[in-house]
Amino acid sequence: MTSMDILEHFEENCCVMRYTTAGQLWNIISPREFVDFSYTVGYEDGLLSCGLSVDWSEQRPEFIRGFNHPCGWFCVPRKDNPQQSLLTGYIQTDLRGMIPQSAVDTAMASTLISFYADLRKALQKA
Repeated sequence: MTSMDILEHFEENCCVMRYTTAGQLWNIISPREFVDFSYTVGYEDGLLSCGLSVDWSEQRPEFIRGFNHPCGWFCVPRKDNPQQSLLTGYIQTDLRGMIPQSAVDTAMASTLISFYADLRKALQKA
């Protein structure tokens, strides 16, 4: 993920967000943008965040618009060690465009590994 912007804020935990990604695999997969409705709420001393892509008229020409089917993230403290949390994500992403499936599989795997590594570093600094 290269950027994340709130496009419209509805109420405390509810908004429309735009995420962008860089090109992958030497730009075989072009940069993408996703525009999602997002709702986040407290859940069992942690967080539950769910989202779904929505139609948004503004589209930047340097990105291909991807689509996220219903997805969500659960982050809850571990019962055996409340100083640690368990993060579980359910994502169903359609990158759209003409991309070989093998390229999608490779890019998604490396992107998720990078996401979790970056998240771990950010949380250790916090």
